[in-house]
Amino acid sequence: MADTSTPDLDAALAGISGILVTPYDDQGDIDPRRLRPILDRALAAGVHMPVVNGNTGEFYALTTDEACTMVREVADLMDGRAPLLAGVGRGLRDACRLAKASAEAGATALMVHQPPDPFVSPRGTVDYLKAVADAGNGLPLMLYLRNDAMGTAKIAELCAVEGVKGVKWATPNPLKLAAAIEASDPAITWVAGLAEVWAPPLYAVGARGFTSGLINVWPERSVAIHIALDAGNYGEANRLIAGMRAFEDIRAEEQNGTNVTGVKAALLAQGLDCGPTRPPSAWPLTGPQQQQLDEFMAANGLI
Repeated sequence: MADTSTPDLDAALAGISGILVTPYDDQGDIDPRRLRPILDRALAAGVHMPVVNGNTGEFYALTTDEACTMVREVADLMDGRAPLLAGVGRGLRDACRLAKASAEAGATALMVHQPPDPFVSPRGTVDYLKAVADAGNGLPLMLYLRNDAMGTAKIAELCAVEGVKGVKWATPNPLKLAAAIEASDPAITWVAGLAEVWAPPLYAVGARGFTSGLINVWPERSVAIHIALDAGNYGEANRLIAGMRAFEDIRAEEQNGTNVTGVKAALLAQGLDCGPTRPPSAWPLTGPQQQQLDEFMAANGLI
């Protein structure tokens, strides 16, 4: 079984979990090597833990074979320079297969996507987590919570599964987060899972660290925001967030359908072509959206 009390992992969970895009080639096939300059820039800026097969990585648009290839290739590109968080999910057999591949690739921990099955129960999710942990050879787990409707007691039950070290809290409910923290093991790291914009209010009730898609494009700003929050300087953090909010506003349009589109369009503007997004994600940006992105990129010296 893996050591679930790794100091490097604890520090990384409380840092920036940088969700990498999945690049495609001209035929629409995955092309992980295009991540090299993006990954190098993010690590040089101080991003604590890259994440492969996250939602900004279009996890649900990938086949399980593609997701397995992505974790192997990203681990190779990273070459041990930082902890690697690997997303797993979907049906149980797919999730277990990907957990095994992630462990074999050298991932530090697994980020378990909340099951999207229409027939899902909290106790069934406990069984799901245990099976994934076993398949991943005991790698530590970070739960990705996008829906808190199961309630505080059930969330605490999920956190009590052996190996759970963190929770990516991705719902805009700070008070429910505070209740979940109070009800769960104090060793759990609760990560602000709605990127930089939501980090301050979630930090205020006990979250530490945040997830980010901005790191693909402007990792220095993400790191500066983390430094401010880590120091308890909410005024500076909010000032820095105000300067990148336009980017997140573009990503949130069309019911979040441009979430990855905005990131890949920004990378394209930087000369880092990662291909289009796959449907049902929106591609490309509309004319007004592209104009907003161009103005944001130019104003911040990102092109």
